[in-house]
Amino acid sequence: MISSVRGTAVHVEADSVVVEVGGVGLHVAVTPQVARATHVGAPVLLHTTLIVREDALSLFGFESREELTVFTQLLGVTGVGPKSALGVLATLTVPQIADAVGADDDAPFRRVSGIGPKTAKLIVVQLTGKITASHTAVGGTDARTPAGVTAQVVQALVGLGWSERVAADAVETTALDASETDRSSVPVLLRLTLAALGPARKETVNG
Repeated sequence: MISSVRGTAVHVEADSVVVEVGGVGLHVAVTPQVARATHVGAPVLLHTTLIVREDALSLFGFESREELTVFTQLLGVTGVGPKSALGVLATLTVPQIADAVGADDDAPFRRVSGIGPKTAKLIVVQLTGKITASHTAVGGTDARTPAGVTAQVVQALVGLGWSERVAADAVETTALDASETDRSSVPVLLRLTLAALGPARKETVNG
């Protein structure tokens, strides 16, 4: 099993990247968000899983181990294949998936291309008890960060040009290392998140 890939991006498409590792180029299917954040010649680290089919060996990569875990769990749902599972993670963050499952709400999954009402309901039913609050905590949208603060910071970042998904992930990650006081302040949390996003801002906005 190839559990991670670290190397240099040598080719990037809308839904995949080719990572050169030791002179070998590995084709990795990714979400559009990962593709937009990856640039030819830049180092890249992806958490991966290899899916073996009779006619193909397909490598799927994610920015975080949590996304990889949820991807694997989605594959266990009846009617959900790799493409649909990747589509879910391209549309929803891990905390959003956990929230939807916890609230028995299949509406967010129905918005994913290729997933119909029946499959959306199966995702909620079959992932109940598997995607827990621990995933939400990883994303930072738990009680440690007031929801209003998170929403305002995300909105501010979207206004500055980042996608909602990138902004939400950045705020959640930043909040994990911030103090309780910093997490409760919109200006402070925004400043900390901007500092974390700073080096990639131009690439993200233009991508």
